[in-house]
Amino acid sequence: MDTQKIGKFLKKLRNEKNMTQEELAEHMDVSNRTVSRWETGSNLPDIAILIELSDFYAVDLREILDGERKDQRMEKETESTILKVAEYNQEESKQFFSRWRMLFTFGLVISVANLILQRIDIVEEGFWRNFAAFIQGLSDGGVTAVMIVGILYTTNRLKKIIEVKERLFTRL
Repeated sequence: MDTQKIGKFLKKLRNEKNMTQEELAEHMDVSNRTVSRWETGSNLPDIAILIELSDFYAVDLREILDGERKDQRMEKETESTILKVAEYNQEESKQFFSRWRMLFTFGLVISVANLILQRIDIVEEGFWRNFAAFIQGLSDGGVTAVMIVGILYTTNRLKKIIEVKERLFTRL
């Protein structure tokens, strides 16, 4: 902590309020000499007085401890960037869940079709028997695929596979 810098900042804040050291000392219930020591950096106010000073000068306590004001423009830019990143993540999440929703809906339709076809006993050979076998295979394979993808996703392996795939495609 740079006590000289903090002292100069405290002096600047006092001057912005058009106050003398004596007036500030009276307001803070300390001696003139104490205020002088704060402003020269030879001594720092205790935490309770620092909090009072931050309220009195309407600045953040961190600004006093840093010895300078934060750039308001920088804060706005940072806030704007954070909001954009959050919006991007939200949009990416929507797309991700939309894809999974479509996959699960398709899986549900195939599973229901499989259940119906299993209940209807199609004994005769031909198209319907082959169609039922196809739907059953699709259903069984789909369930297995979703379980594998789910395991890969929950163990973060899917993310690593996607990263490798993206690196390979960017080289081509």
